[in-house]
Formats: sequence, C-alpha cells, structure tokens
Amino acid sequence: MVVLGIETTCDETAAAVVERRADGSGAILSNIVLSQTKEHAAYGGVVPEIAARAHVEALDKVIAAALKDAGRTWDRIDAVAAAAGPGLIGGVIVGLTTAKAIALVNKLPFIAVNHLEAHGLSPRLIGAVPFPYFLFLASGGHTQIVAVLGVGDYVRLGTTLDDAIGEAFDKTAKLLGLGYPGGPLVEREAERGQAERFALPRPMLGRPDPNFSFSGLKTAVRLEAQKIAPLSERDVADLCAAFQAAVTDVVADRLTAGLKAFRPRFGSPNALVAAGGVASNRAIRAVLHRVAFEARTVLVVPPPELCTDNGAMIAWAGSERLACGVTDALDASPRARWSLEAVTRPVGKDEAAKG
Repeated sequence: MVVLGIETTCDETAAAVVERRADGSGAILSNIVLSQTKEHAAYGGVVPEIAARAHVEALDKVIAAALKDAGRTWDRIDAVAAAAGPGLIGGVIVGLTTAKAIALVNKLPFIAVNHLEAHGLSPRLIGAVPFPYFLFLASGGHTQIVAVLGVGDYVRLGTTLDDAIGEAFDKTAKLLGLGYPGGPLVEREAERGQAERFALPRPMLGRPDPNFSFSGLKTAVRLEAQKIAPLSERDVADLCAAFQAAVTDVVADRLTAGLKAFRPRFGSPNALVAAGGVASNRAIRAVLHRVAFEARTVLVVPPPELCTDNGAMIAWAGSERLACGVTDALDASPRARWSLEAVTRPVGKDEAAKG
C-alpha cells in the first residue's frame, strides 16, 4: 500500500509518500518538510497563530511536491493519513481538514494519526523492530518513557513533571541569548565548554519512578548566569556544557529506572528506541548507546530527518494502522491533547498489530 502523510502539529509543514510492502517493510518515496524557523525566530519560540497561517499558505504546495517527488498521482495513492493531534490546534485543523478533503474527493481511506504514535512507530519504517520495545520519546513538547507492545497498545512508564527536555534546551538557549531553535545551539556551545565549572543539579536522580523534571535545572542555570553577568562567550559555552552534562546524566539514570520498571511487566525489550527531535543530540545519543549496552539490548534511533516532525512518520503510522484494518471516519476531531494510552487499539487484528 502507498500512503500520503500530512504533518502540521507545530511549526513544520510536511507531507510524504510512504510505501508499505507485503512483508511489512517500508520505503520512503518522498518526504518534504518546510520549516517555519525564520518566522518564529524573532519571538524566541513558536507563535501558534503564525504557525497556522503558514500551514494554510504552504500545505497545498508541499503536498504537490511530495506527490511529484514520489512519481505518484492520486489514482496511485491507496490512503491518506494526517496528524490529528496532539499539537497546536490551529495547525492540526489545517492538516486534518486538508487530508479529509483529499480522501473525500479521491474516495480514499482516511486515517487520523496520533503524532506521538507516529514518532513511536517510526523506527519500524527503517528496519524490523519487533514488539515489545522500550521507547524514549523526547522532543520540544514531550518527554516520555513508553512500553510499546503493539500498534495502538502503549503503556506510559514515565513522563516529565514540568518542562519537556526539548523545551528545557530552548529556554536555556533563550536565557543565554543564543536564539531559536535552542537545542542545536546549546549543543554547539557545549562542545567547546567546560562542564565542570558549574555544579548544576541532577533532578530526580536515583528515584525509583522513571519520571523527569527539568524546571529546577533551568532555574539553576539562570541563577548561575545572574551571578556572573554580563556573560562572556566562555561563560555561555561553560554554562551550556554544564547544562547538557546534567541533562545526559539525568537521561541515563531515568532510562535505567524505566528499564527496571519495564522488565517485570513485559519481559526484556527487543530494543531501546529513541524518537523525537532531541534524539538528534550527539551527547544524548552517546548516553543512549551506553544504556542500551548495559541493558543488553540494541539501540534503534531513526536518522535525524525522521527524528524531527515529518510527514513520513505520519504516513507510516497510517500504514501500520491500515494494515490492522483501522480507518477513521471523516468526522474525526482535531485534538490539542491526545495521550498515547488513549489511542484506539485495533480490534480483532492482534496478529497484525504484534507483527
């Protein structure tokens, strides 16, 4: 089957065409992503109204480009999938409404995809990753540890109690005057800084529950910056290095706690999977490799272009659900909030869902 996927939950306007083969493997035929970074940079973060307007202006062209790159016309598309949430509701409405119109006009099956599920299933697009697996989902809006038991079958083991990990990177970058998006900028500065100069806290370290907290760490960076203001380039680099070192220590500890919670309930995971934009951070990837090695499992991380928001992951999640016999009616609602555990599990398709 060949599925068109549309993603508009935040500040990327994206569309992709993905093929799911008979053996369950996948191939990306096209993957077009139009970033809105320039539109939001002056504000230090995403402005929902600007994002929604930009989606309206760009989406038709992005979809046309995805079809052209894939060498497909509408009569050679088998289904259309769109992110129905969670996300900025204005953007979600744009993508979802467009997908419904396409499905209606072309008489195609329609799948309303949970954006988090799409991240969680994206590793199966690049290779065979059997269920169950241990998912670390880390992005600008989400930080979760999830047991992925099958398509539509998720158990959240841990989450952040305040800021998401990507949000903490962005806020730290803004505090230090680095700009937006903050994650890559903090990572760049950290590479030339001395982490040991500042003794920053490691929130939640050693706790048995695999939850996260980053607001205290962010506050500690602000207090250290205020002590030595005005900041030199060296100060900024050292603060970034100290912040990133604290984050990686926390990630390692929290994932270890998550694995301890996973095994008694679900057995040994077939893989430690990382998804979301934060998985592109090289220091965090190094920690993931170490945790996976110590847990005696394999690490699976999609390539960077599939870690950030994109249409291919939406198309793939749509194909996974379609293979289980799941489609959605055209009255499916956009959702600003939609937890993974609230995603509908396929009924009567257990073998397909567990494949």
